[in-house]
Amino acid sequence: MIEEFNRPLVVADVEEPSPARDGVVIQVEATGICLSDWHTWAGHEMLPGLPHVPGHEMAGIVAEVGPEVRLWSRGDRVTVPFSIGCGVCDSCRAGDLNTCDRVFAPGFTHWGSFAERVAIDHADLNLVRVPEDLDPVHAAALGCRFVTSYRAVVDKGRVRQGEWLAVHGCGGVGLSAVMIGSALGARVVAIDINEGALEMARELGAEETVDGRMDRPARAVIEVTGGGAHVSIDAVGRSVTSSNSIRSLRKHGRHVQVGLMLGDDADPPIPMQRVIMMELEIHGSRGMPATDYPRVLDLISSGAVDPGRLVTRTVSLDEASSVLEHMGEFAGVGVSVIDRFAP
Repeated sequence: MIEEFNRPLVVADVEEPSPARDGVVIQVEATGICLSDWHTWAGHEMLPGLPHVPGHEMAGIVAEVGPEVRLWSRGDRVTVPFSIGCGVCDSCRAGDLNTCDRVFAPGFTHWGSFAERVAIDHADLNLVRVPEDLDPVHAAALGCRFVTSYRAVVDKGRVRQGEWLAVHGCGGVGLSAVMIGSALGARVVAIDINEGALEMARELGAEETVDGRMDRPARAVIEVTGGGAHVSIDAVGRSVTSSNSIRSLRKHGRHVQVGLMLGDDADPPIPMQRVIMMELEIHGSRGMPATDYPRVLDLISSGAVDPGRLVTRTVSLDEASSVLEHMGEFAGVGVSVIDRFAP
């Protein structure tokens, strides 16, 4: 758990969670270590208080069930979106559970999955059944970054076969976008400052890569794509990457902001004159509601994509603190997943 920001996590026994009347308790089998968890650990996110248990990319088994839950039973294998819908607000009634007005976000507004057990409310609306043949480590990799990328590429970016997709930042979200875009027939150009991340992007289907450390990487994207990307995604969340993403588009292109814009980057300058003159579209994209997960699971079942390829490291809960401490350096490659909780 986090007892102080920017200090090592503390592993300790805590009180057993209990389910809400419409909720469940999940026995966590695996949970990803995400850049959003780093933001939480570093104090960039508003939390209900300290100490706090982070973690939101979980896969596990239903251990306890509240009396109002109808669709789930003990022993069910599940995952859950990081943004959970209440089912009654305007957003939820419109089907947009991921932008619920009454935010329940494990690891952020509530204690999360860096623990052996985690309580999740509104279970019937938000739990997603994990196929029996999907490894829990791979299901944890699916939990936030992969589905977030799917929504950004498919629903917001509306990428089509043969179009150029630029992916700025090849962490977990960006590499997922590379894999998904390539599987759907897009031509992908990946941009990053880490050669190891670019190499992995090439392995996952990127046709072209650009070193983000060069002067004017947006101009390089325009050159290699013969006029600019049709869709461009900022998977980092920095003012410079957001601007580069917009500037790398061709006319009528679509920019999708996925990386969280926090701290000094919370209000980035936007090249609005370019947006107007080139009739560009700017979209935000936040997670994915549970109702849309079947499309992702069908894509996985077809063999077109494999989120397990993103996992480059599994660690114990004791080792998670070291992973978090180095995430801000953006030197790692792929996704790290906690799959062991006992010492």
